[in-house]
Amino acid sequence: MRTLVRMLAARSGQLLVPGSLGNDLGLVANTVKRYVSLLEEVYLIKRIPAWSRILSSRATMTPKVAFVDSGIAADIIGTDARSLLRPGGQFGALLEGFVLMELARQIGWCAEDVNLFHYRTKDQVEVDAVLENRRGEVVGIEVKAASTVGPADFRHLRHLSERLGDEFLVGIVLHTGQQTLPFGPKMLAMPVSSLWEVAAPH
Repeated sequence: MRTLVRMLAARSGQLLVPGSLGNDLGLVANTVKRYVSLLEEVYLIKRIPAWSRILSSRATMTPKVAFVDSGIAADIIGTDARSLLRPGGQFGALLEGFVLMELARQIGWCAEDVNLFHYRTKDQVEVDAVLENRRGEVVGIEVKAASTVGPADFRHLRHLSERLGDEFLVGIVLHTGQQTLPFGPKMLAMPVSSLWEVAAPH
């Protein structure tokens, strides 16, 4: 179990594939699934389901896994502030996991009924987070572990926008910088800090 927890911490924000984890651990996939369910029951991890309301048969249905506490995940894999900033480090994955959990927490007190998903196709089109309300309106969110954003960072959000039309409300790239900038119709770059700048209702 300890090795599985370490592997899940290293894969926070990534696809959860029990068969692959089982191969690495020498366990059958069903055993891994049972362990994952137990870890979710004790609120160590959270599964983010794949978004299934897309008009494409190429969408994958594999969920993502996020560690509930990204600080604990970083500690489990032995990552410190210096190693996080090294090229090829874990910062991007941990940041995405952090954002996913912050979104999950915030929709818990949201006045509107909103569900959190991720979107990925077999062609490697990926949107880190998809928020959908009961009217079928969608917000797409990408996470970029950098302080600068360019038009290319919106290509997967535009893919989603083109397929949903008016049901697509806005696409957001969250980054580690300070500025909020427009990148065309329905597209915004915003700092990760914008997630907590609006206080929860009392």
